[in-house]
Amino acid sequence: MMAMLRRLEQTPRYLLVCDRSSFKGEKSKHAERVREHPFNYRVSFLIPECGSLPEGLKDTINNMGKFYLVKNLSLHELATVEFINTFVKKGSFYALSYNTKVDQDNCVAVLPTGKLILSVDKDTFEELGLEGVRSHYAGKTPMKYVIKIDLTEAAFAPDGKKYKRVTWALKEKKPMNFDFLMAWHCSGVEGAAESMIKSYFSKYETKEHCPKMNMRTLRDLPCPVLQNLDHKGKPEESCSAEELFDWIGAVSNNVDCNNHADSFISTYGSPDPSTILDQAYLCTVTGFIIPEKVYELLEHLRLYFDEPKLSQWLTLSVHGFADSPVSWRENEHGFHKGGENLYTFVIFNNQDYWLLMAVGTNDNCPP
Repeated sequence: MMAMLRRLEQTPRYLLVCDRSSFKGEKSKHAERVREHPFNYRVSFLIPECGSLPEGLKDTINNMGKFYLVKNLSLHELATVEFINTFVKKGSFYALSYNTKVDQDNCVAVLPTGKLILSVDKDTFEELGLEGVRSHYAGKTPMKYVIKIDLTEAAFAPDGKKYKRVTWALKEKKPMNFDFLMAWHCSGVEGAAESMIKSYFSKYETKEHCPKMNMRTLRDLPCPVLQNLDHKGKPEESCSAEELFDWIGAVSNNVDCNNHADSFISTYGSPDPSTILDQAYLCTVTGFIIPEKVYELLEHLRLYFDEPKLSQWLTLSVHGFADSPVSWRENEHGFHKGGENLYTFVIFNNQDYWLLMAVGTNDNCPP
């Protein structure tokens, strides 16, 4: 019993990768990294010494795209020829099973690459009879398996054996129903693309949602001192990327950064060296937010420094769903104690940037 309590008290292992580059550089991978993180539930940006947003930024966050909750959808619907031709082959389709726990339940995702990902328990895996692999995080006794089906490959043609096998398994052998969060991005027909989901799945209960926004101005905020050329930091000169990452988390969650020794909630203090900001603008958007919208916001935040500003940098943080079966690319994602998978851009006024990517215990190293 005591050994179990000690394990619960231990801080889980996490990975934090920092990449320093420039948006202007030909080898910059900022767009690629945004695209590779498909399922995002929260996006927030923090602008030091800012009291109100430029109109361009306001328009961007007011246009983060609609998403849909489709109730009790039969899984085989996501592997039909009609679905593939309507959505998968004509744009970037995103679907994630809703209210499923990746470490306990069967979970499903459709990636914009056309991959259908199933994270299933042992009994479901054996009943389906489809090709898959044991979870990396299943332990000595495998209880979870991952099945990947490429909906776009030539072998998945309607008259092919693979298509017939998968369709039979999902529709007749082991039919399953899930609630799904969905979004679709199709260049040139954005408004029509959103409404097509509702019309296509009209025989199911479908609800349209818009992301929720929270904006606030922070006053007298202790803020780390940064040097864009030195993400490791130097004593008494500048803070490290890891110290900044912790600070962003504290500010985003409304944690007092003044390090009061008598506080029963937190003794966290702003890293040293730091300065006091007169004001800072924090905007948080929550929902089912696709990478295309994140990238659009990133590009508009870069434009913030086109005119001289008091601040030398700002941040953009993106949080992935804790119970998504993948984090980056097709990397398997597990929950463990928190399900963390997130990244932060630190955007400097000369168009340099730091990219901080973090995952929890049950994840591969970020790209």
